Amino acid sequence: MTYALVKHIHTAAAAVVVLLFLLRGYWMLAGSPMLAKRWVRIVPHVNDTILLAAGIWLATFFGFQPFVVAKLVAVVVYIAAATVALKRGRTKPIRAAAFAVSLGVLGYIFAVAATKSALPFV
Repeated sequence: MTYALVKHIHTAAAAVVVLLFLLRGYWMLAGSPMLAKRWVRIVPHVNDTILLAAGIWLATFFGFQPFVVAKLVAVVVYIAAATVALKRGRTKPIRAAAFAVSLGVLGYIFAVAATKSALPFV
């Protein structure tokens, strides 16, 4: 596979992650039964697998430079916060706060990707 193709796959999968997370976050805040649908539990994991596979390929292309490591650490933080937001948070305010943290971390990940810098806002 060419670099450009894998980058486009990775970028598209990242966009789908954001869209699905926003949708699931909205459903969580609204108390919608849509969160219990089978496709809502499966599709994000399939997309995450595609995103991870493309990300690993890109990481091997770039090597583990500081911005790559920063993105990986941020992804782990995002997963933890998103899990609290969508499943593990005991109350709606805790889930809403975790949802906001998750969105902030996603913003950081996108900024790192765009600038290829671990400190994109500096």
